[in-house]
Amino acid sequence: MRNIRDYYAGGKNLGFINVAFSARATGESAWLLLGLTGIGFAVGAQGFWIVLGEMIGVGGAWLFMARRFKRLSDKYDSLTIPDYLESRFRDPSHWLRLIAAGALVIFVPIYAAGQVFATGKAFNAFLGIDHFLGAAIGFGVVMLYITKGGFVAVVWSDVFQGTLMVIGLVALPIAALLEIGGVTNFFDILRETDPSHLSITAGQGFTPLTIATIIGFAAIGIGFLGSPQVFVRFISLKSENELHKGAAVALLWTILADSGAVLVGMTGRALYDLPTIGGDADNILPFLSAAIFPSFIVGIFIAMVLSAIMSTIDSLLIVASSAAVRDYWQKTRHPDMSDNVLVKTSQRLTLVLALIAFAVGMGILLYDKENGVFWIIIFGWSGIAATFCPTMILSLFWSKLTSRGAMAAMVAGFAAVPFFKFAAPPILSAINLPTANDYLTALDVLPPAFLVSFAVAVVVSLADRKGPGRRRPRRGRPRPVQGPTPASPPTSPNTSPNP
Repeated sequence: MRNIRDYYAGGKNLGFINVAFSARATGESAWLLLGLTGIGFAVGAQGFWIVLGEMIGVGGAWLFMARRFKRLSDKYDSLTIPDYLESRFRDPSHWLRLIAAGALVIFVPIYAAGQVFATGKAFNAFLGIDHFLGAAIGFGVVMLYITKGGFVAVVWSDVFQGTLMVIGLVALPIAALLEIGGVTNFFDILRETDPSHLSITAGQGFTPLTIATIIGFAAIGIGFLGSPQVFVRFISLKSENELHKGAAVALLWTILADSGAVLVGMTGRALYDLPTIGGDADNILPFLSAAIFPSFIVGIFIAMVLSAIMSTIDSLLIVASSAAVRDYWQKTRHPDMSDNVLVKTSQRLTLVLALIAFAVGMGILLYDKENGVFWIIIFGWSGIAATFCPTMILSLFWSKLTSRGAMAAMVAGFAAVPFFKFAAPPILSAINLPTANDYLTALDVLPPAFLVSFAVAVVVSLADRKGPGRRRPRRGRPRPVQGPTPASPPTSPNTSPNP
């Protein structure tokens, strides 16, 4: 790691395997190992709607968005997502960059705090270590490599972490099926104990409320269609020719790891009931691995869970650091700052943001250490996705999107997530609309917040009289200067000079 391009984008020289594994490991986090396995335990086959949503989101990002984005980000020589947005919309005011950077600096520590919370929960579930001590240990390990190695350290650690994750999530349900006595016994046990676990509607049929729940599960995949911590991986690719190979790796990883996570929960439900695993569905992976495997293998599963957490914390902190240092401090305040100073400033700010995330995560543990990992992390994921994804999609496929439309959409998406999470439920209860509240709970915050942001982008852009603006001249040799030059003959008083 030699300069700011290395620290934030790996020198734009990474291969498809590195990028694919890094993007998938970053996009999953503890919610896959503890959260999605817990969902599989709680609702069974209905959790496969999440797998479908993830496949659509990952496939859409790699197959339909990545090539256009890679070409534009290379054309603008972007290192960050705010870099790309400012260049794409030719915004000399820097407001678009500042709004994007501000959203990242606010939401990323919240999202990372969910990972700190999950670290404490993982240490407690596997080893009986106090939640707070476990969170501190995991936090310290991440800080050791992220502040020194930057993006390259993050990507290479993601490759090993992602490999551990997919191997573990494939191996554990296979081992559990052998413990049960085969696939036939697995189905027979679930039919007797909890037949709803074999239904993709959780035994409720396709009622309107069930459909809302399915949409909420599948919509989790929306976050892959433009979230900065995922799309910065496309910036780091050495060539767009790597994209098809990377897409194949990413999709294979997704189907194996996500399906494996749901099956871990389902096979665990066939073996144990909720009180047996401590009354918390998020405990099923630690409990199941400890019950089936010898201690050495259990140690690998501990490493796997912590890998999932670390692979997301480090990526988030690099994104937030780049937003604050490059997109605010360098680009708007100190454009002449040297790379050496920028790297040192980035390392310091990465540590500061990490400490903020650590403090928030500890606060969550103090407030409610029994809450589900899945929904805490999904709130942070939703905030980033609703802020950026509609703007990113439209920036690639709709030529009429303006800088004002993009700014308004990002602000609306940012505000809509806490509104639908905290303000809308009491409002709906106060006006006596409990059914609407049930549907909002089933959908969760991402689908309505995404739609609000998307609609605001379209409406404001169409109403913007300035329009998308004129295109910048292509990069290359400078155009000849028009008009007289110092060598031109003087003009007479009766003639006007050339414009």
